[in-house]
Amino acid sequence: MSEQVTGLTQSELVPANEIMNPGELDLQHSAPAIRDDAPGIDPALLKKILEAALLTSAEPLSIAELKKLVEVVPGTALIEELLKQLVQEYSASGVELTQVASGWRFRARPEMQVYLGRLNPQKQPRYSRAVMETLAIIAYRQPVTRGDIEEIRGVTVASPILKSLEARNWIEVIGTRDVPGKPELFATTQQLLDDLNLRSLHELPDLEEMGSLLEQGAPDAE
Repeated sequence: MSEQVTGLTQSELVPANEIMNPGELDLQHSAPAIRDDAPGIDPALLKKILEAALLTSAEPLSIAELKKLVEVVPGTALIEELLKQLVQEYSASGVELTQVASGWRFRARPEMQVYLGRLNPQKQPRYSRAVMETLAIIAYRQPVTRGDIEEIRGVTVASPILKSLEARNWIEVIGTRDVPGKPELFATTQQLLDDLNLRSLHELPDLEEMGSLLEQGAPDAE
């Protein structure tokens, strides 16, 4: 049954035609030739600029943001090819260049976390089953109301659970359902995908893997 939503609507997180699948990158062959589709841009210098920006940025950078780094705006194709080259060049290092919902970013490879954790030892966060089930229902059934979540789980959803997920910026209210009472509709955010190192909702893992990934990436637990 279709439903009418009032208020804000959720935008597409990552258009399918803009998603680059890392599996399509041929790491066994040399990098493709670069087309200098923006006269005056030195590809070698531009690649260094992209690398420096991505290595020092605390947040993922989109293609649009990367274009702002230089006065002569390079073409999207040129930037994407340079990013492919950086992916290849870092393929055997302790860090990797990945694409997430918000753009591109460098991160330590998961197998390096056991060593990096020694610099700042802290107890790994643990999320309750109720929190993870609520998050999973929102992620896979969105947009949903609190009543929808309670119907699926078969138990009442405690307000602190939703508040903690909102505080993490993993879920947000995107509008209301056009029924008596105007219940709020919840959906996931790009921040959740970024924290899971995913590009789109289509890549969401199962409940157990989602919990493990979030526990690795979050500094503390509610």
